[in-house]
Amino acid sequence: MKEYVIDAENMDEKELNRTIKEQAISHDKIIINNPESRHNICAGLTEDVEIEINGSAGYFVGTMVNGPRIHINGNAGWFAGDNMTEGELVIEGTAGDGAGQGIYGGTVLVKGSTGSRTGEIMKGGTVIIGGNSGFMTGLLMMGGKLIILGDVTDDVGESIMRGSIYVLGEVKSLGKNAVMQEAAPEDQNELREILTEYDFELSDADYKNFKKIVNIQ
Repeated sequence: MKEYVIDAENMDEKELNRTIKEQAISHDKIIINNPESRHNICAGLTEDVEIEINGSAGYFVGTMVNGPRIHINGNAGWFAGDNMTEGELVIEGTAGDGAGQGIYGGTVLVKGSTGSRTGEIMKGGTVIIGGNSGFMTGLLMMGGKLIILGDVTDDVGESIMRGSIYVLGEVKSLGKNAVMQEAAPEDQNELREILTEYDFELSDADYKNFKKIVNIQ
């Protein structure tokens, strides 16, 4: 595996992203040190490359990517993984509002908690939150799977059209056009397959306790 290490300490956002794109062409893995919460890291990246970010990222990390596998050893700001079409974004810490906003495919995983509007207007793909999520989670959702292992606050699934929201913890209130039901056995099997891949260890009882939120139809 060909690796390239970037020390981002003295780079601005444009120089950092230019370097990432240039080196992604000829390397299998890029390690970014000292990201210092810069915004737009890896924006528009389309190479099939592994990215490891050692530290926290700012707004729009992994926005509009198609293919890379990005791993953040820290936290992320608003709109992590925004409009991803293919790839993977794993955040070891927490993320701000709008994590997984508008994704068409791929997977966004936040191991900690997120802010509001998680998975809003997502069209496909999978968003997994290991902790809690804020208000209007799944706002205007059009497709895909949104999985919350913790609690969710107000107006979950506000104006949801398609797709499914799965919540293991408590749901404070549902949004307009949303209805909550028990996860069927086939849903539980699918959740087990997805979560096991990302090393979540849940019991059979946990999978039976998942609640499924969909369009009221």
